[in-house]
Amino acid sequence: MNSRTWLITGASRGLGKALAEYVLAQGDQAVVTASTVEATSELAARYPNTALALPLDVSDPQQRAEGVRRAEEHFGGIDILVNNAAIDFIGALEEQEEDDYRRLFEINFFGPVALTRLVLPGMRKRGSGTVINVSSMDGLASLAANGYYSASKFALEGFTEALWQEIEPLGLRAMIIQPGSFRTGIEQRTRASGPAIADYAATAGAFRAMMGNLTPAMFPGDPEQAAKVIYQAAGSEELRHWIVLGSDAQRRIDAKLTQLRTEFDAGRDVALSTDFPGSADHAVL
Repeated sequence: MNSRTWLITGASRGLGKALAEYVLAQGDQAVVTASTVEATSELAARYPNTALALPLDVSDPQQRAEGVRRAEEHFGGIDILVNNAAIDFIGALEEQEEDDYRRLFEINFFGPVALTRLVLPGMRKRGSGTVINVSSMDGLASLAANGYYSASKFALEGFTEALWQEIEPLGLRAMIIQPGSFRTGIEQRTRASGPAIADYAATAGAFRAMMGNLTPAMFPGDPEQAAKVIYQAAGSEELRHWIVLGSDAQRRIDAKLTQLRTEFDAGRDVALSTDFPGSADHAVL
């Protein structure tokens, strides 16, 4: 297989760093990005011919455009974009500060959208390319105290699902990664947003309390194993759209799918009763 060029956001730690290291170890080229170039310079120094470290705050339009330009100029194109950078705040929806959840959406959703739009022209021109959007098990199954994070990942999944329908006929690909709890250190970087409200003590408050008593055992996922799966999926001829990573993610998503099927089946007759008579035969979708 010919070497490919990856652009990976959030590559300074966790899953992004593990993926960057695995990609480079396989002989591929990688543009490793983080909010500061110092965070990825050590990795780039180990692979001076195949790695390029760039500062890229995904919420900064100028850095996004400059990052894609320099990546394409340095390696001749971007074959695989991995939108991995993300942040999280916890707290009930009513508790969290607006500045925090707007920042969360800028990084978790609008940043990946903008980067995707920037790389698509080059991919379309070459007739090949893959966009990998790192969502979460929270992108399908939301939780109390994590609603804005989940909403940003729900949005990213909706965007990606439309994206692959538009670009697959052009020879391009897109996929969603849905990790569970991986040992990336995210628990040390996640903080509560806004003061606690007593009425939410049993729901969002319980999650807040748990965040203060986390142990590594609560994070079963191995980033290095996840990196291997993502790498293999990107190079596989088998077209995958959703890739679940982690036993906890599989359990939560299984439960959510069962819940959806149960509730939607129970409402089937109601849904059908709201059409004009005979109109279902002429529905567009």
